[in-house]
Amino acid sequence: MKNEKLENLVKTRQIKAEAPDPTEVQSFVRAAKAKIHDSKNLDLSLESRFELSYSAAHSLALAALRRLGYRSENRIIVFQCLPHTLSVDKIQTRILGDIHNRRNLAAYEGEFEVSEQMVESLIRIVDDLLARLELLG
Repeated sequence: MKNEKLENLVKTRQIKAEAPDPTEVQSFVRAAKAKIHDSKNLDLSLESRFELSYSAAHSLALAALRRLGYRSENRIIVFQCLPHTLSVDKIQTRILGDIHNRRNLAAYEGEFEVSEQMVESLIRIVDDLLARLELLG
């Protein structure tokens, strides 16, 4: 059964319909697990832990979208689809949007303003995303 909200995003060309590929989904999940594991290593710099946990969140959000037969090349859209792919609440979606914006500031403008609390919050969200995906099989 198609998701009406996601189908509307296809119609507006914000995402693309593409047959699900379980191997690709598992690859994203496997990569996310490695990254989130590494992001919990307190010997790494805060910057590295942030990048690893952000990348894990993106991999899981993309896995959730691909699992349902959609793809997006826009990172923020992948996060915005989480309420429709993994039933993530609006608070977590907002936090991921804020973290995405901070990641862009760091990556493209050299403005790295991330706290330990933000990284810990992101890690908790990633753990939740992973648990939700694993429940779906």
